[in-house]
Amino acid sequence: MNTASNAPQRFEVLLVPEHVKDRGDASVADSAVRSGVVSATGETGASGYPRYTGEGLEADIDPATRTVEALLVDGAELDYGLTALVTDVRA
Repeated sequence: MNTASNAPQRFEVLLVPEHVKDRGDASVADSAVRSGVVSATGETGASGYPRYTGEGLEADIDPATRTVEALLVDGAELDYGLTALVTDVRA
């Protein structure tokens, strides 16, 4: 697990429907039904990975692989059929 202090301080989390296989010319961000920028809290989540929060999202993210290990959306677990993806924060 990467909990080093040099881990990114912000990510954008994109919630994308699992059934979206071929986006054509659309970007992942254009296919998202919701997105939010999350910032590092300095805490470690129950999963053992750094905790990030913001815009109604609370995520444990492995900064090395950019994998969402745990996620709450507005205080609830992620709905079935949605996948959480992590990207760098867009300018």
